[in-house]
Amino acid sequence: MIEAVRNAFRLPDLRRKLLITLGILVIYRLAAHIPVPGVNRVALAAIFQQNQLLGLLNLLSGGALSNFSVMAMGVYPYITASIIVQLLAPIVPQLQELQKEGEAGRTKLNQYTNILTIPLALLQGFGQSSLLANPGATAGGAVLSEFGFRTYPLQTLVILASLTAGTMLAMWLGQLITEQGIGNGVSIIIFGGIISSLPANVRSTLVQGGVLQLIAFILVTIFTVAIIVVVQEGQRRIPVQYGKRVRAMRGNRLMVVGGQSTHVPLRVNSAGMIPLIFASSMLVFPGTIASYLLNSTNAVVRNIATGIYNFFNWDNPPYWIMYFLLVVAFTYFYTDVIFRQQNLPETLQRQGGFIPGIRPGINTERYLNRVLSRITLVGALFLGFVAILPWLVHLVFGIADAGARSASTTLLVSSTGLLIVVGVVLDTMKQLEAQLLMRHYEGFIRK
Repeated sequence: MIEAVRNAFRLPDLRRKLLITLGILVIYRLAAHIPVPGVNRVALAAIFQQNQLLGLLNLLSGGALSNFSVMAMGVYPYITASIIVQLLAPIVPQLQELQKEGEAGRTKLNQYTNILTIPLALLQGFGQSSLLANPGATAGGAVLSEFGFRTYPLQTLVILASLTAGTMLAMWLGQLITEQGIGNGVSIIIFGGIISSLPANVRSTLVQGGVLQLIAFILVTIFTVAIIVVVQEGQRRIPVQYGKRVRAMRGNRLMVVGGQSTHVPLRVNSAGMIPLIFASSMLVFPGTIASYLLNSTNAVVRNIATGIYNFFNWDNPPYWIMYFLLVVAFTYFYTDVIFRQQNLPETLQRQGGFIPGIRPGINTERYLNRVLSRITLVGALFLGFVAILPWLVHLVFGIADAGARSASTTLLVSSTGLLIVVGVVLDTMKQLEAQLLMRHYEGFIRK
């Protein structure tokens, strides 16, 4: 990997792409420290100690939410819009037709995703700001004391406009990296935010647990990274044979084309980190709502809210069991959605390809679904293990702070963050090596 980066810096065009990527990351990190007007930093620090939903959103914003900067929502609305478009594509015939139109169709779908990002950013910005404007959220009072269209319409409009503009800027910077830099821009934006928190986490671990705990967490991190690399790179290669076709030429000559053999790679983890986001969002939402009803004057509402809050608390073992099961279920669901969108059996049949020993058509579809369900089990269990890793670390090492939530924040990089970081690094290095290989061949041809 180091050799590939060194070789890339020797080539002017690749060096320019790497410098553009680094420069855009620096711009994003600088913008992540520009706060929204009227933020109570003491109350903001306090609410992050007790709200699980904000911790998840802070990860996806690249750490900008902890400062409640103009980049507080990061690219999360854009990710949500992309997921919505992907899930609607098999249902809406117009979107399904666009998927089949190649590059032009993908460009149109990207436009729809960009447009959908704006209302989602406004909606999420209003939800997050309302959450932080609640005076009872923390002992320190409201994070945003001047929010609400009834009492502070102008200030509210400025806050929502700032957050939405920050999201659109983050999305544009990510697309700029994709077009003119190296790697997937949106993923690299999140990657930069996760890595930026590493020095603070090392210092926190060293202060709270000492050198031995820091060494233990480093070993856990290395072990987890090794497992993630093995699973992320794991695939089942399905052999595919293309039949020979006879094509008439001028005169009486005939030419036989086709007949080559290849394979279709089915990844062990096709869903990426999406199941973790889905499961986390579903589990933290009931506890977040219940936290605002804990001090209700109605005893029945207060007791129900307390029960829900305790059940969906990170300290409760059933929470982690539900987390594991939801991640496994969402992995199967999202993998099935992605596989159906690819429409692989029909594509093979249209191109004259077939799997040896399997009849084309419905038999090929059943065979691929059967193989995919078996290898997805490994990917689903792997993602479930990554999801509950903070709890396992808490059980093994016994963090001084109460609860597994402390383990998730004391880990050098959270388990979800590790999955993102490793995935981004692998994808970026593959693109970099492909660029180097292409330029190597170009240089060979010129010689």
